[in-house]
Amino acid sequence: MTELQADLAVIGGGVGGVAAALAAVEAGLAVVLTEESDWLGGQLTSQAVPPDENPWIEQFGCTARYRAFRDAVRDHYRRWYPLSEQARTERHLNPGRGVVSSLCIEPRVALAVVESMLAPARAAGRLRALLEHRPVAAATDGDRVTAVVLTGPDGALTTVTAPMFLDATETGELLDLAGAEHVTGAESVEDTGEPHAKPVAEPRNMQAVSWCFALEHIAGEDHTIDRPARYAELRDAVPAGYGGPQLSLVAPVPRTGEPHERTFTPNIDADAVVDHTTVGGDFELWTFRRVAARETFRPGWLRSDITMVNWPMIDYLGGPVFGGPDDDAHLAGARELSLSFLYWLQTEAPRPDGGTGYPGLRLLPEVVGTADGLAKRPYIRESRRIRAQHTIVEQEVALATRPDGRAVRHEDSVGIGSYRIDLHPSTGGDGYVDVASCPFQIPLRALVPVRMANLVPAAKNIGTTHITNGCYRLHPVEWNIGEAAATLAGLCLERRCTPQDITADVELTAELQRRLLSDGVELDWPDVRAY
Repeated sequence: MTELQADLAVIGGGVGGVAAALAAVEAGLAVVLTEESDWLGGQLTSQAVPPDENPWIEQFGCTARYRAFRDAVRDHYRRWYPLSEQARTERHLNPGRGVVSSLCIEPRVALAVVESMLAPARAAGRLRALLEHRPVAAATDGDRVTAVVLTGPDGALTTVTAPMFLDATETGELLDLAGAEHVTGAESVEDTGEPHAKPVAEPRNMQAVSWCFALEHIAGEDHTIDRPARYAELRDAVPAGYGGPQLSLVAPVPRTGEPHERTFTPNIDADAVVDHTTVGGDFELWTFRRVAARETFRPGWLRSDITMVNWPMIDYLGGPVFGGPDDDAHLAGARELSLSFLYWLQTEAPRPDGGTGYPGLRLLPEVVGTADGLAKRPYIRESRRIRAQHTIVEQEVALATRPDGRAVRHEDSVGIGSYRIDLHPSTGGDGYVDVASCPFQIPLRALVPVRMANLVPAAKNIGTTHITNGCYRLHPVEWNIGEAAATLAGLCLERRCTPQDITADVELTAELQRRLLSDGVELDWPDVRAY
């Protein structure tokens, strides 16, 4: 068994884990960073989810390091891609010209930038990254984690010891392995008092996962995949609230719940417009998460746009994919649903000319880095969530509960974020929960466990509820959480104290905030309102 030691062990190399590692090594810590996939970056890379961001992202609303990431992505395209003359002059270059964000990008570009940002620390020996390593056990001594055991791609075990641990896994695996108090699924209204909470807690009722994939369309060619084994069953399934079969162009409008027929127009020429105030971001599916638009590049460079499929039609509702004996079956089910939807698009989707099917749709393994063309990992929206000193509830952020349009202010803020409370249909049969929310802060106490003294959540596993996870789970917020968790860990190591000591001491909390501000972490919003 290999043994590694570090000042800080970051378990999980997604968006939060990468941000944590960057902040920690720049603060002088020796870091071990582990990741289950062979790509660092999580949502941005292995899960193939282009950034979901707030409307003010080009001006404010993220950390300086996240902004550096965004700037480096654009620089990468300008340096290496044959951009059109117009695209090369665009200050806020959006390579995909997609609707979901002003920065719709390919997973491999995000990976290249993440690797570039981490490269100096790896070369200096400050960062050791263990790819294709998953945590399988944790040793504890009272309220402290003493070691985490990981299994590698060849089955060999590695033990990592450190005085501080961050859980930046996609599902909060380390919380479970270490016996840290945590929550899963939907809380009850008695637990949280939230307007959208359940009458009774439902721990296995979680947001759907989606297994994303990239597509191009080449007219006149036939790239139809083999018919999935469960295709007929999945084609005829009618989830609650969808208004028809899930394998169709009809799906609920998140903000209203009403079924609406989307359009699907491969290589549509219209430029997408990012507008967070409308209800129809995905009404034209092709442009919704398009990550490479032909108009962005030199004429003839791309034979087709590239669009990323992360639509309601691939939201897997069969069950949660972690914490149960049927995890593997549900992961396989999510993959088969995605392939079945693709097969439906290729063979049965209605066309404007009266025909059916788009056989020219082709999976793009080269874009997502896999042999079969599906993303390396499923997009997981909801994690285990630590029982924290403070749990953020709907009443703190939902516009309907905040008459002045401002979220509850937290004196211990360690960052900010903004997104609607956006819950996808769930494994418990719930439809969308999508309500306006106010730009919010990330309270330090939501990162501090009720008991564990050297384990801090660093991703989507902070002290939110099933409801508020819906607005705290997106890329810039998770990145901010990772930076804040690493800075907290660094202060604890320096002062030889616990996270609980920091929250109990006004001066220590203020010192943490000074360090975050110095690093370019925004702790409060200017005068902006809900959407």
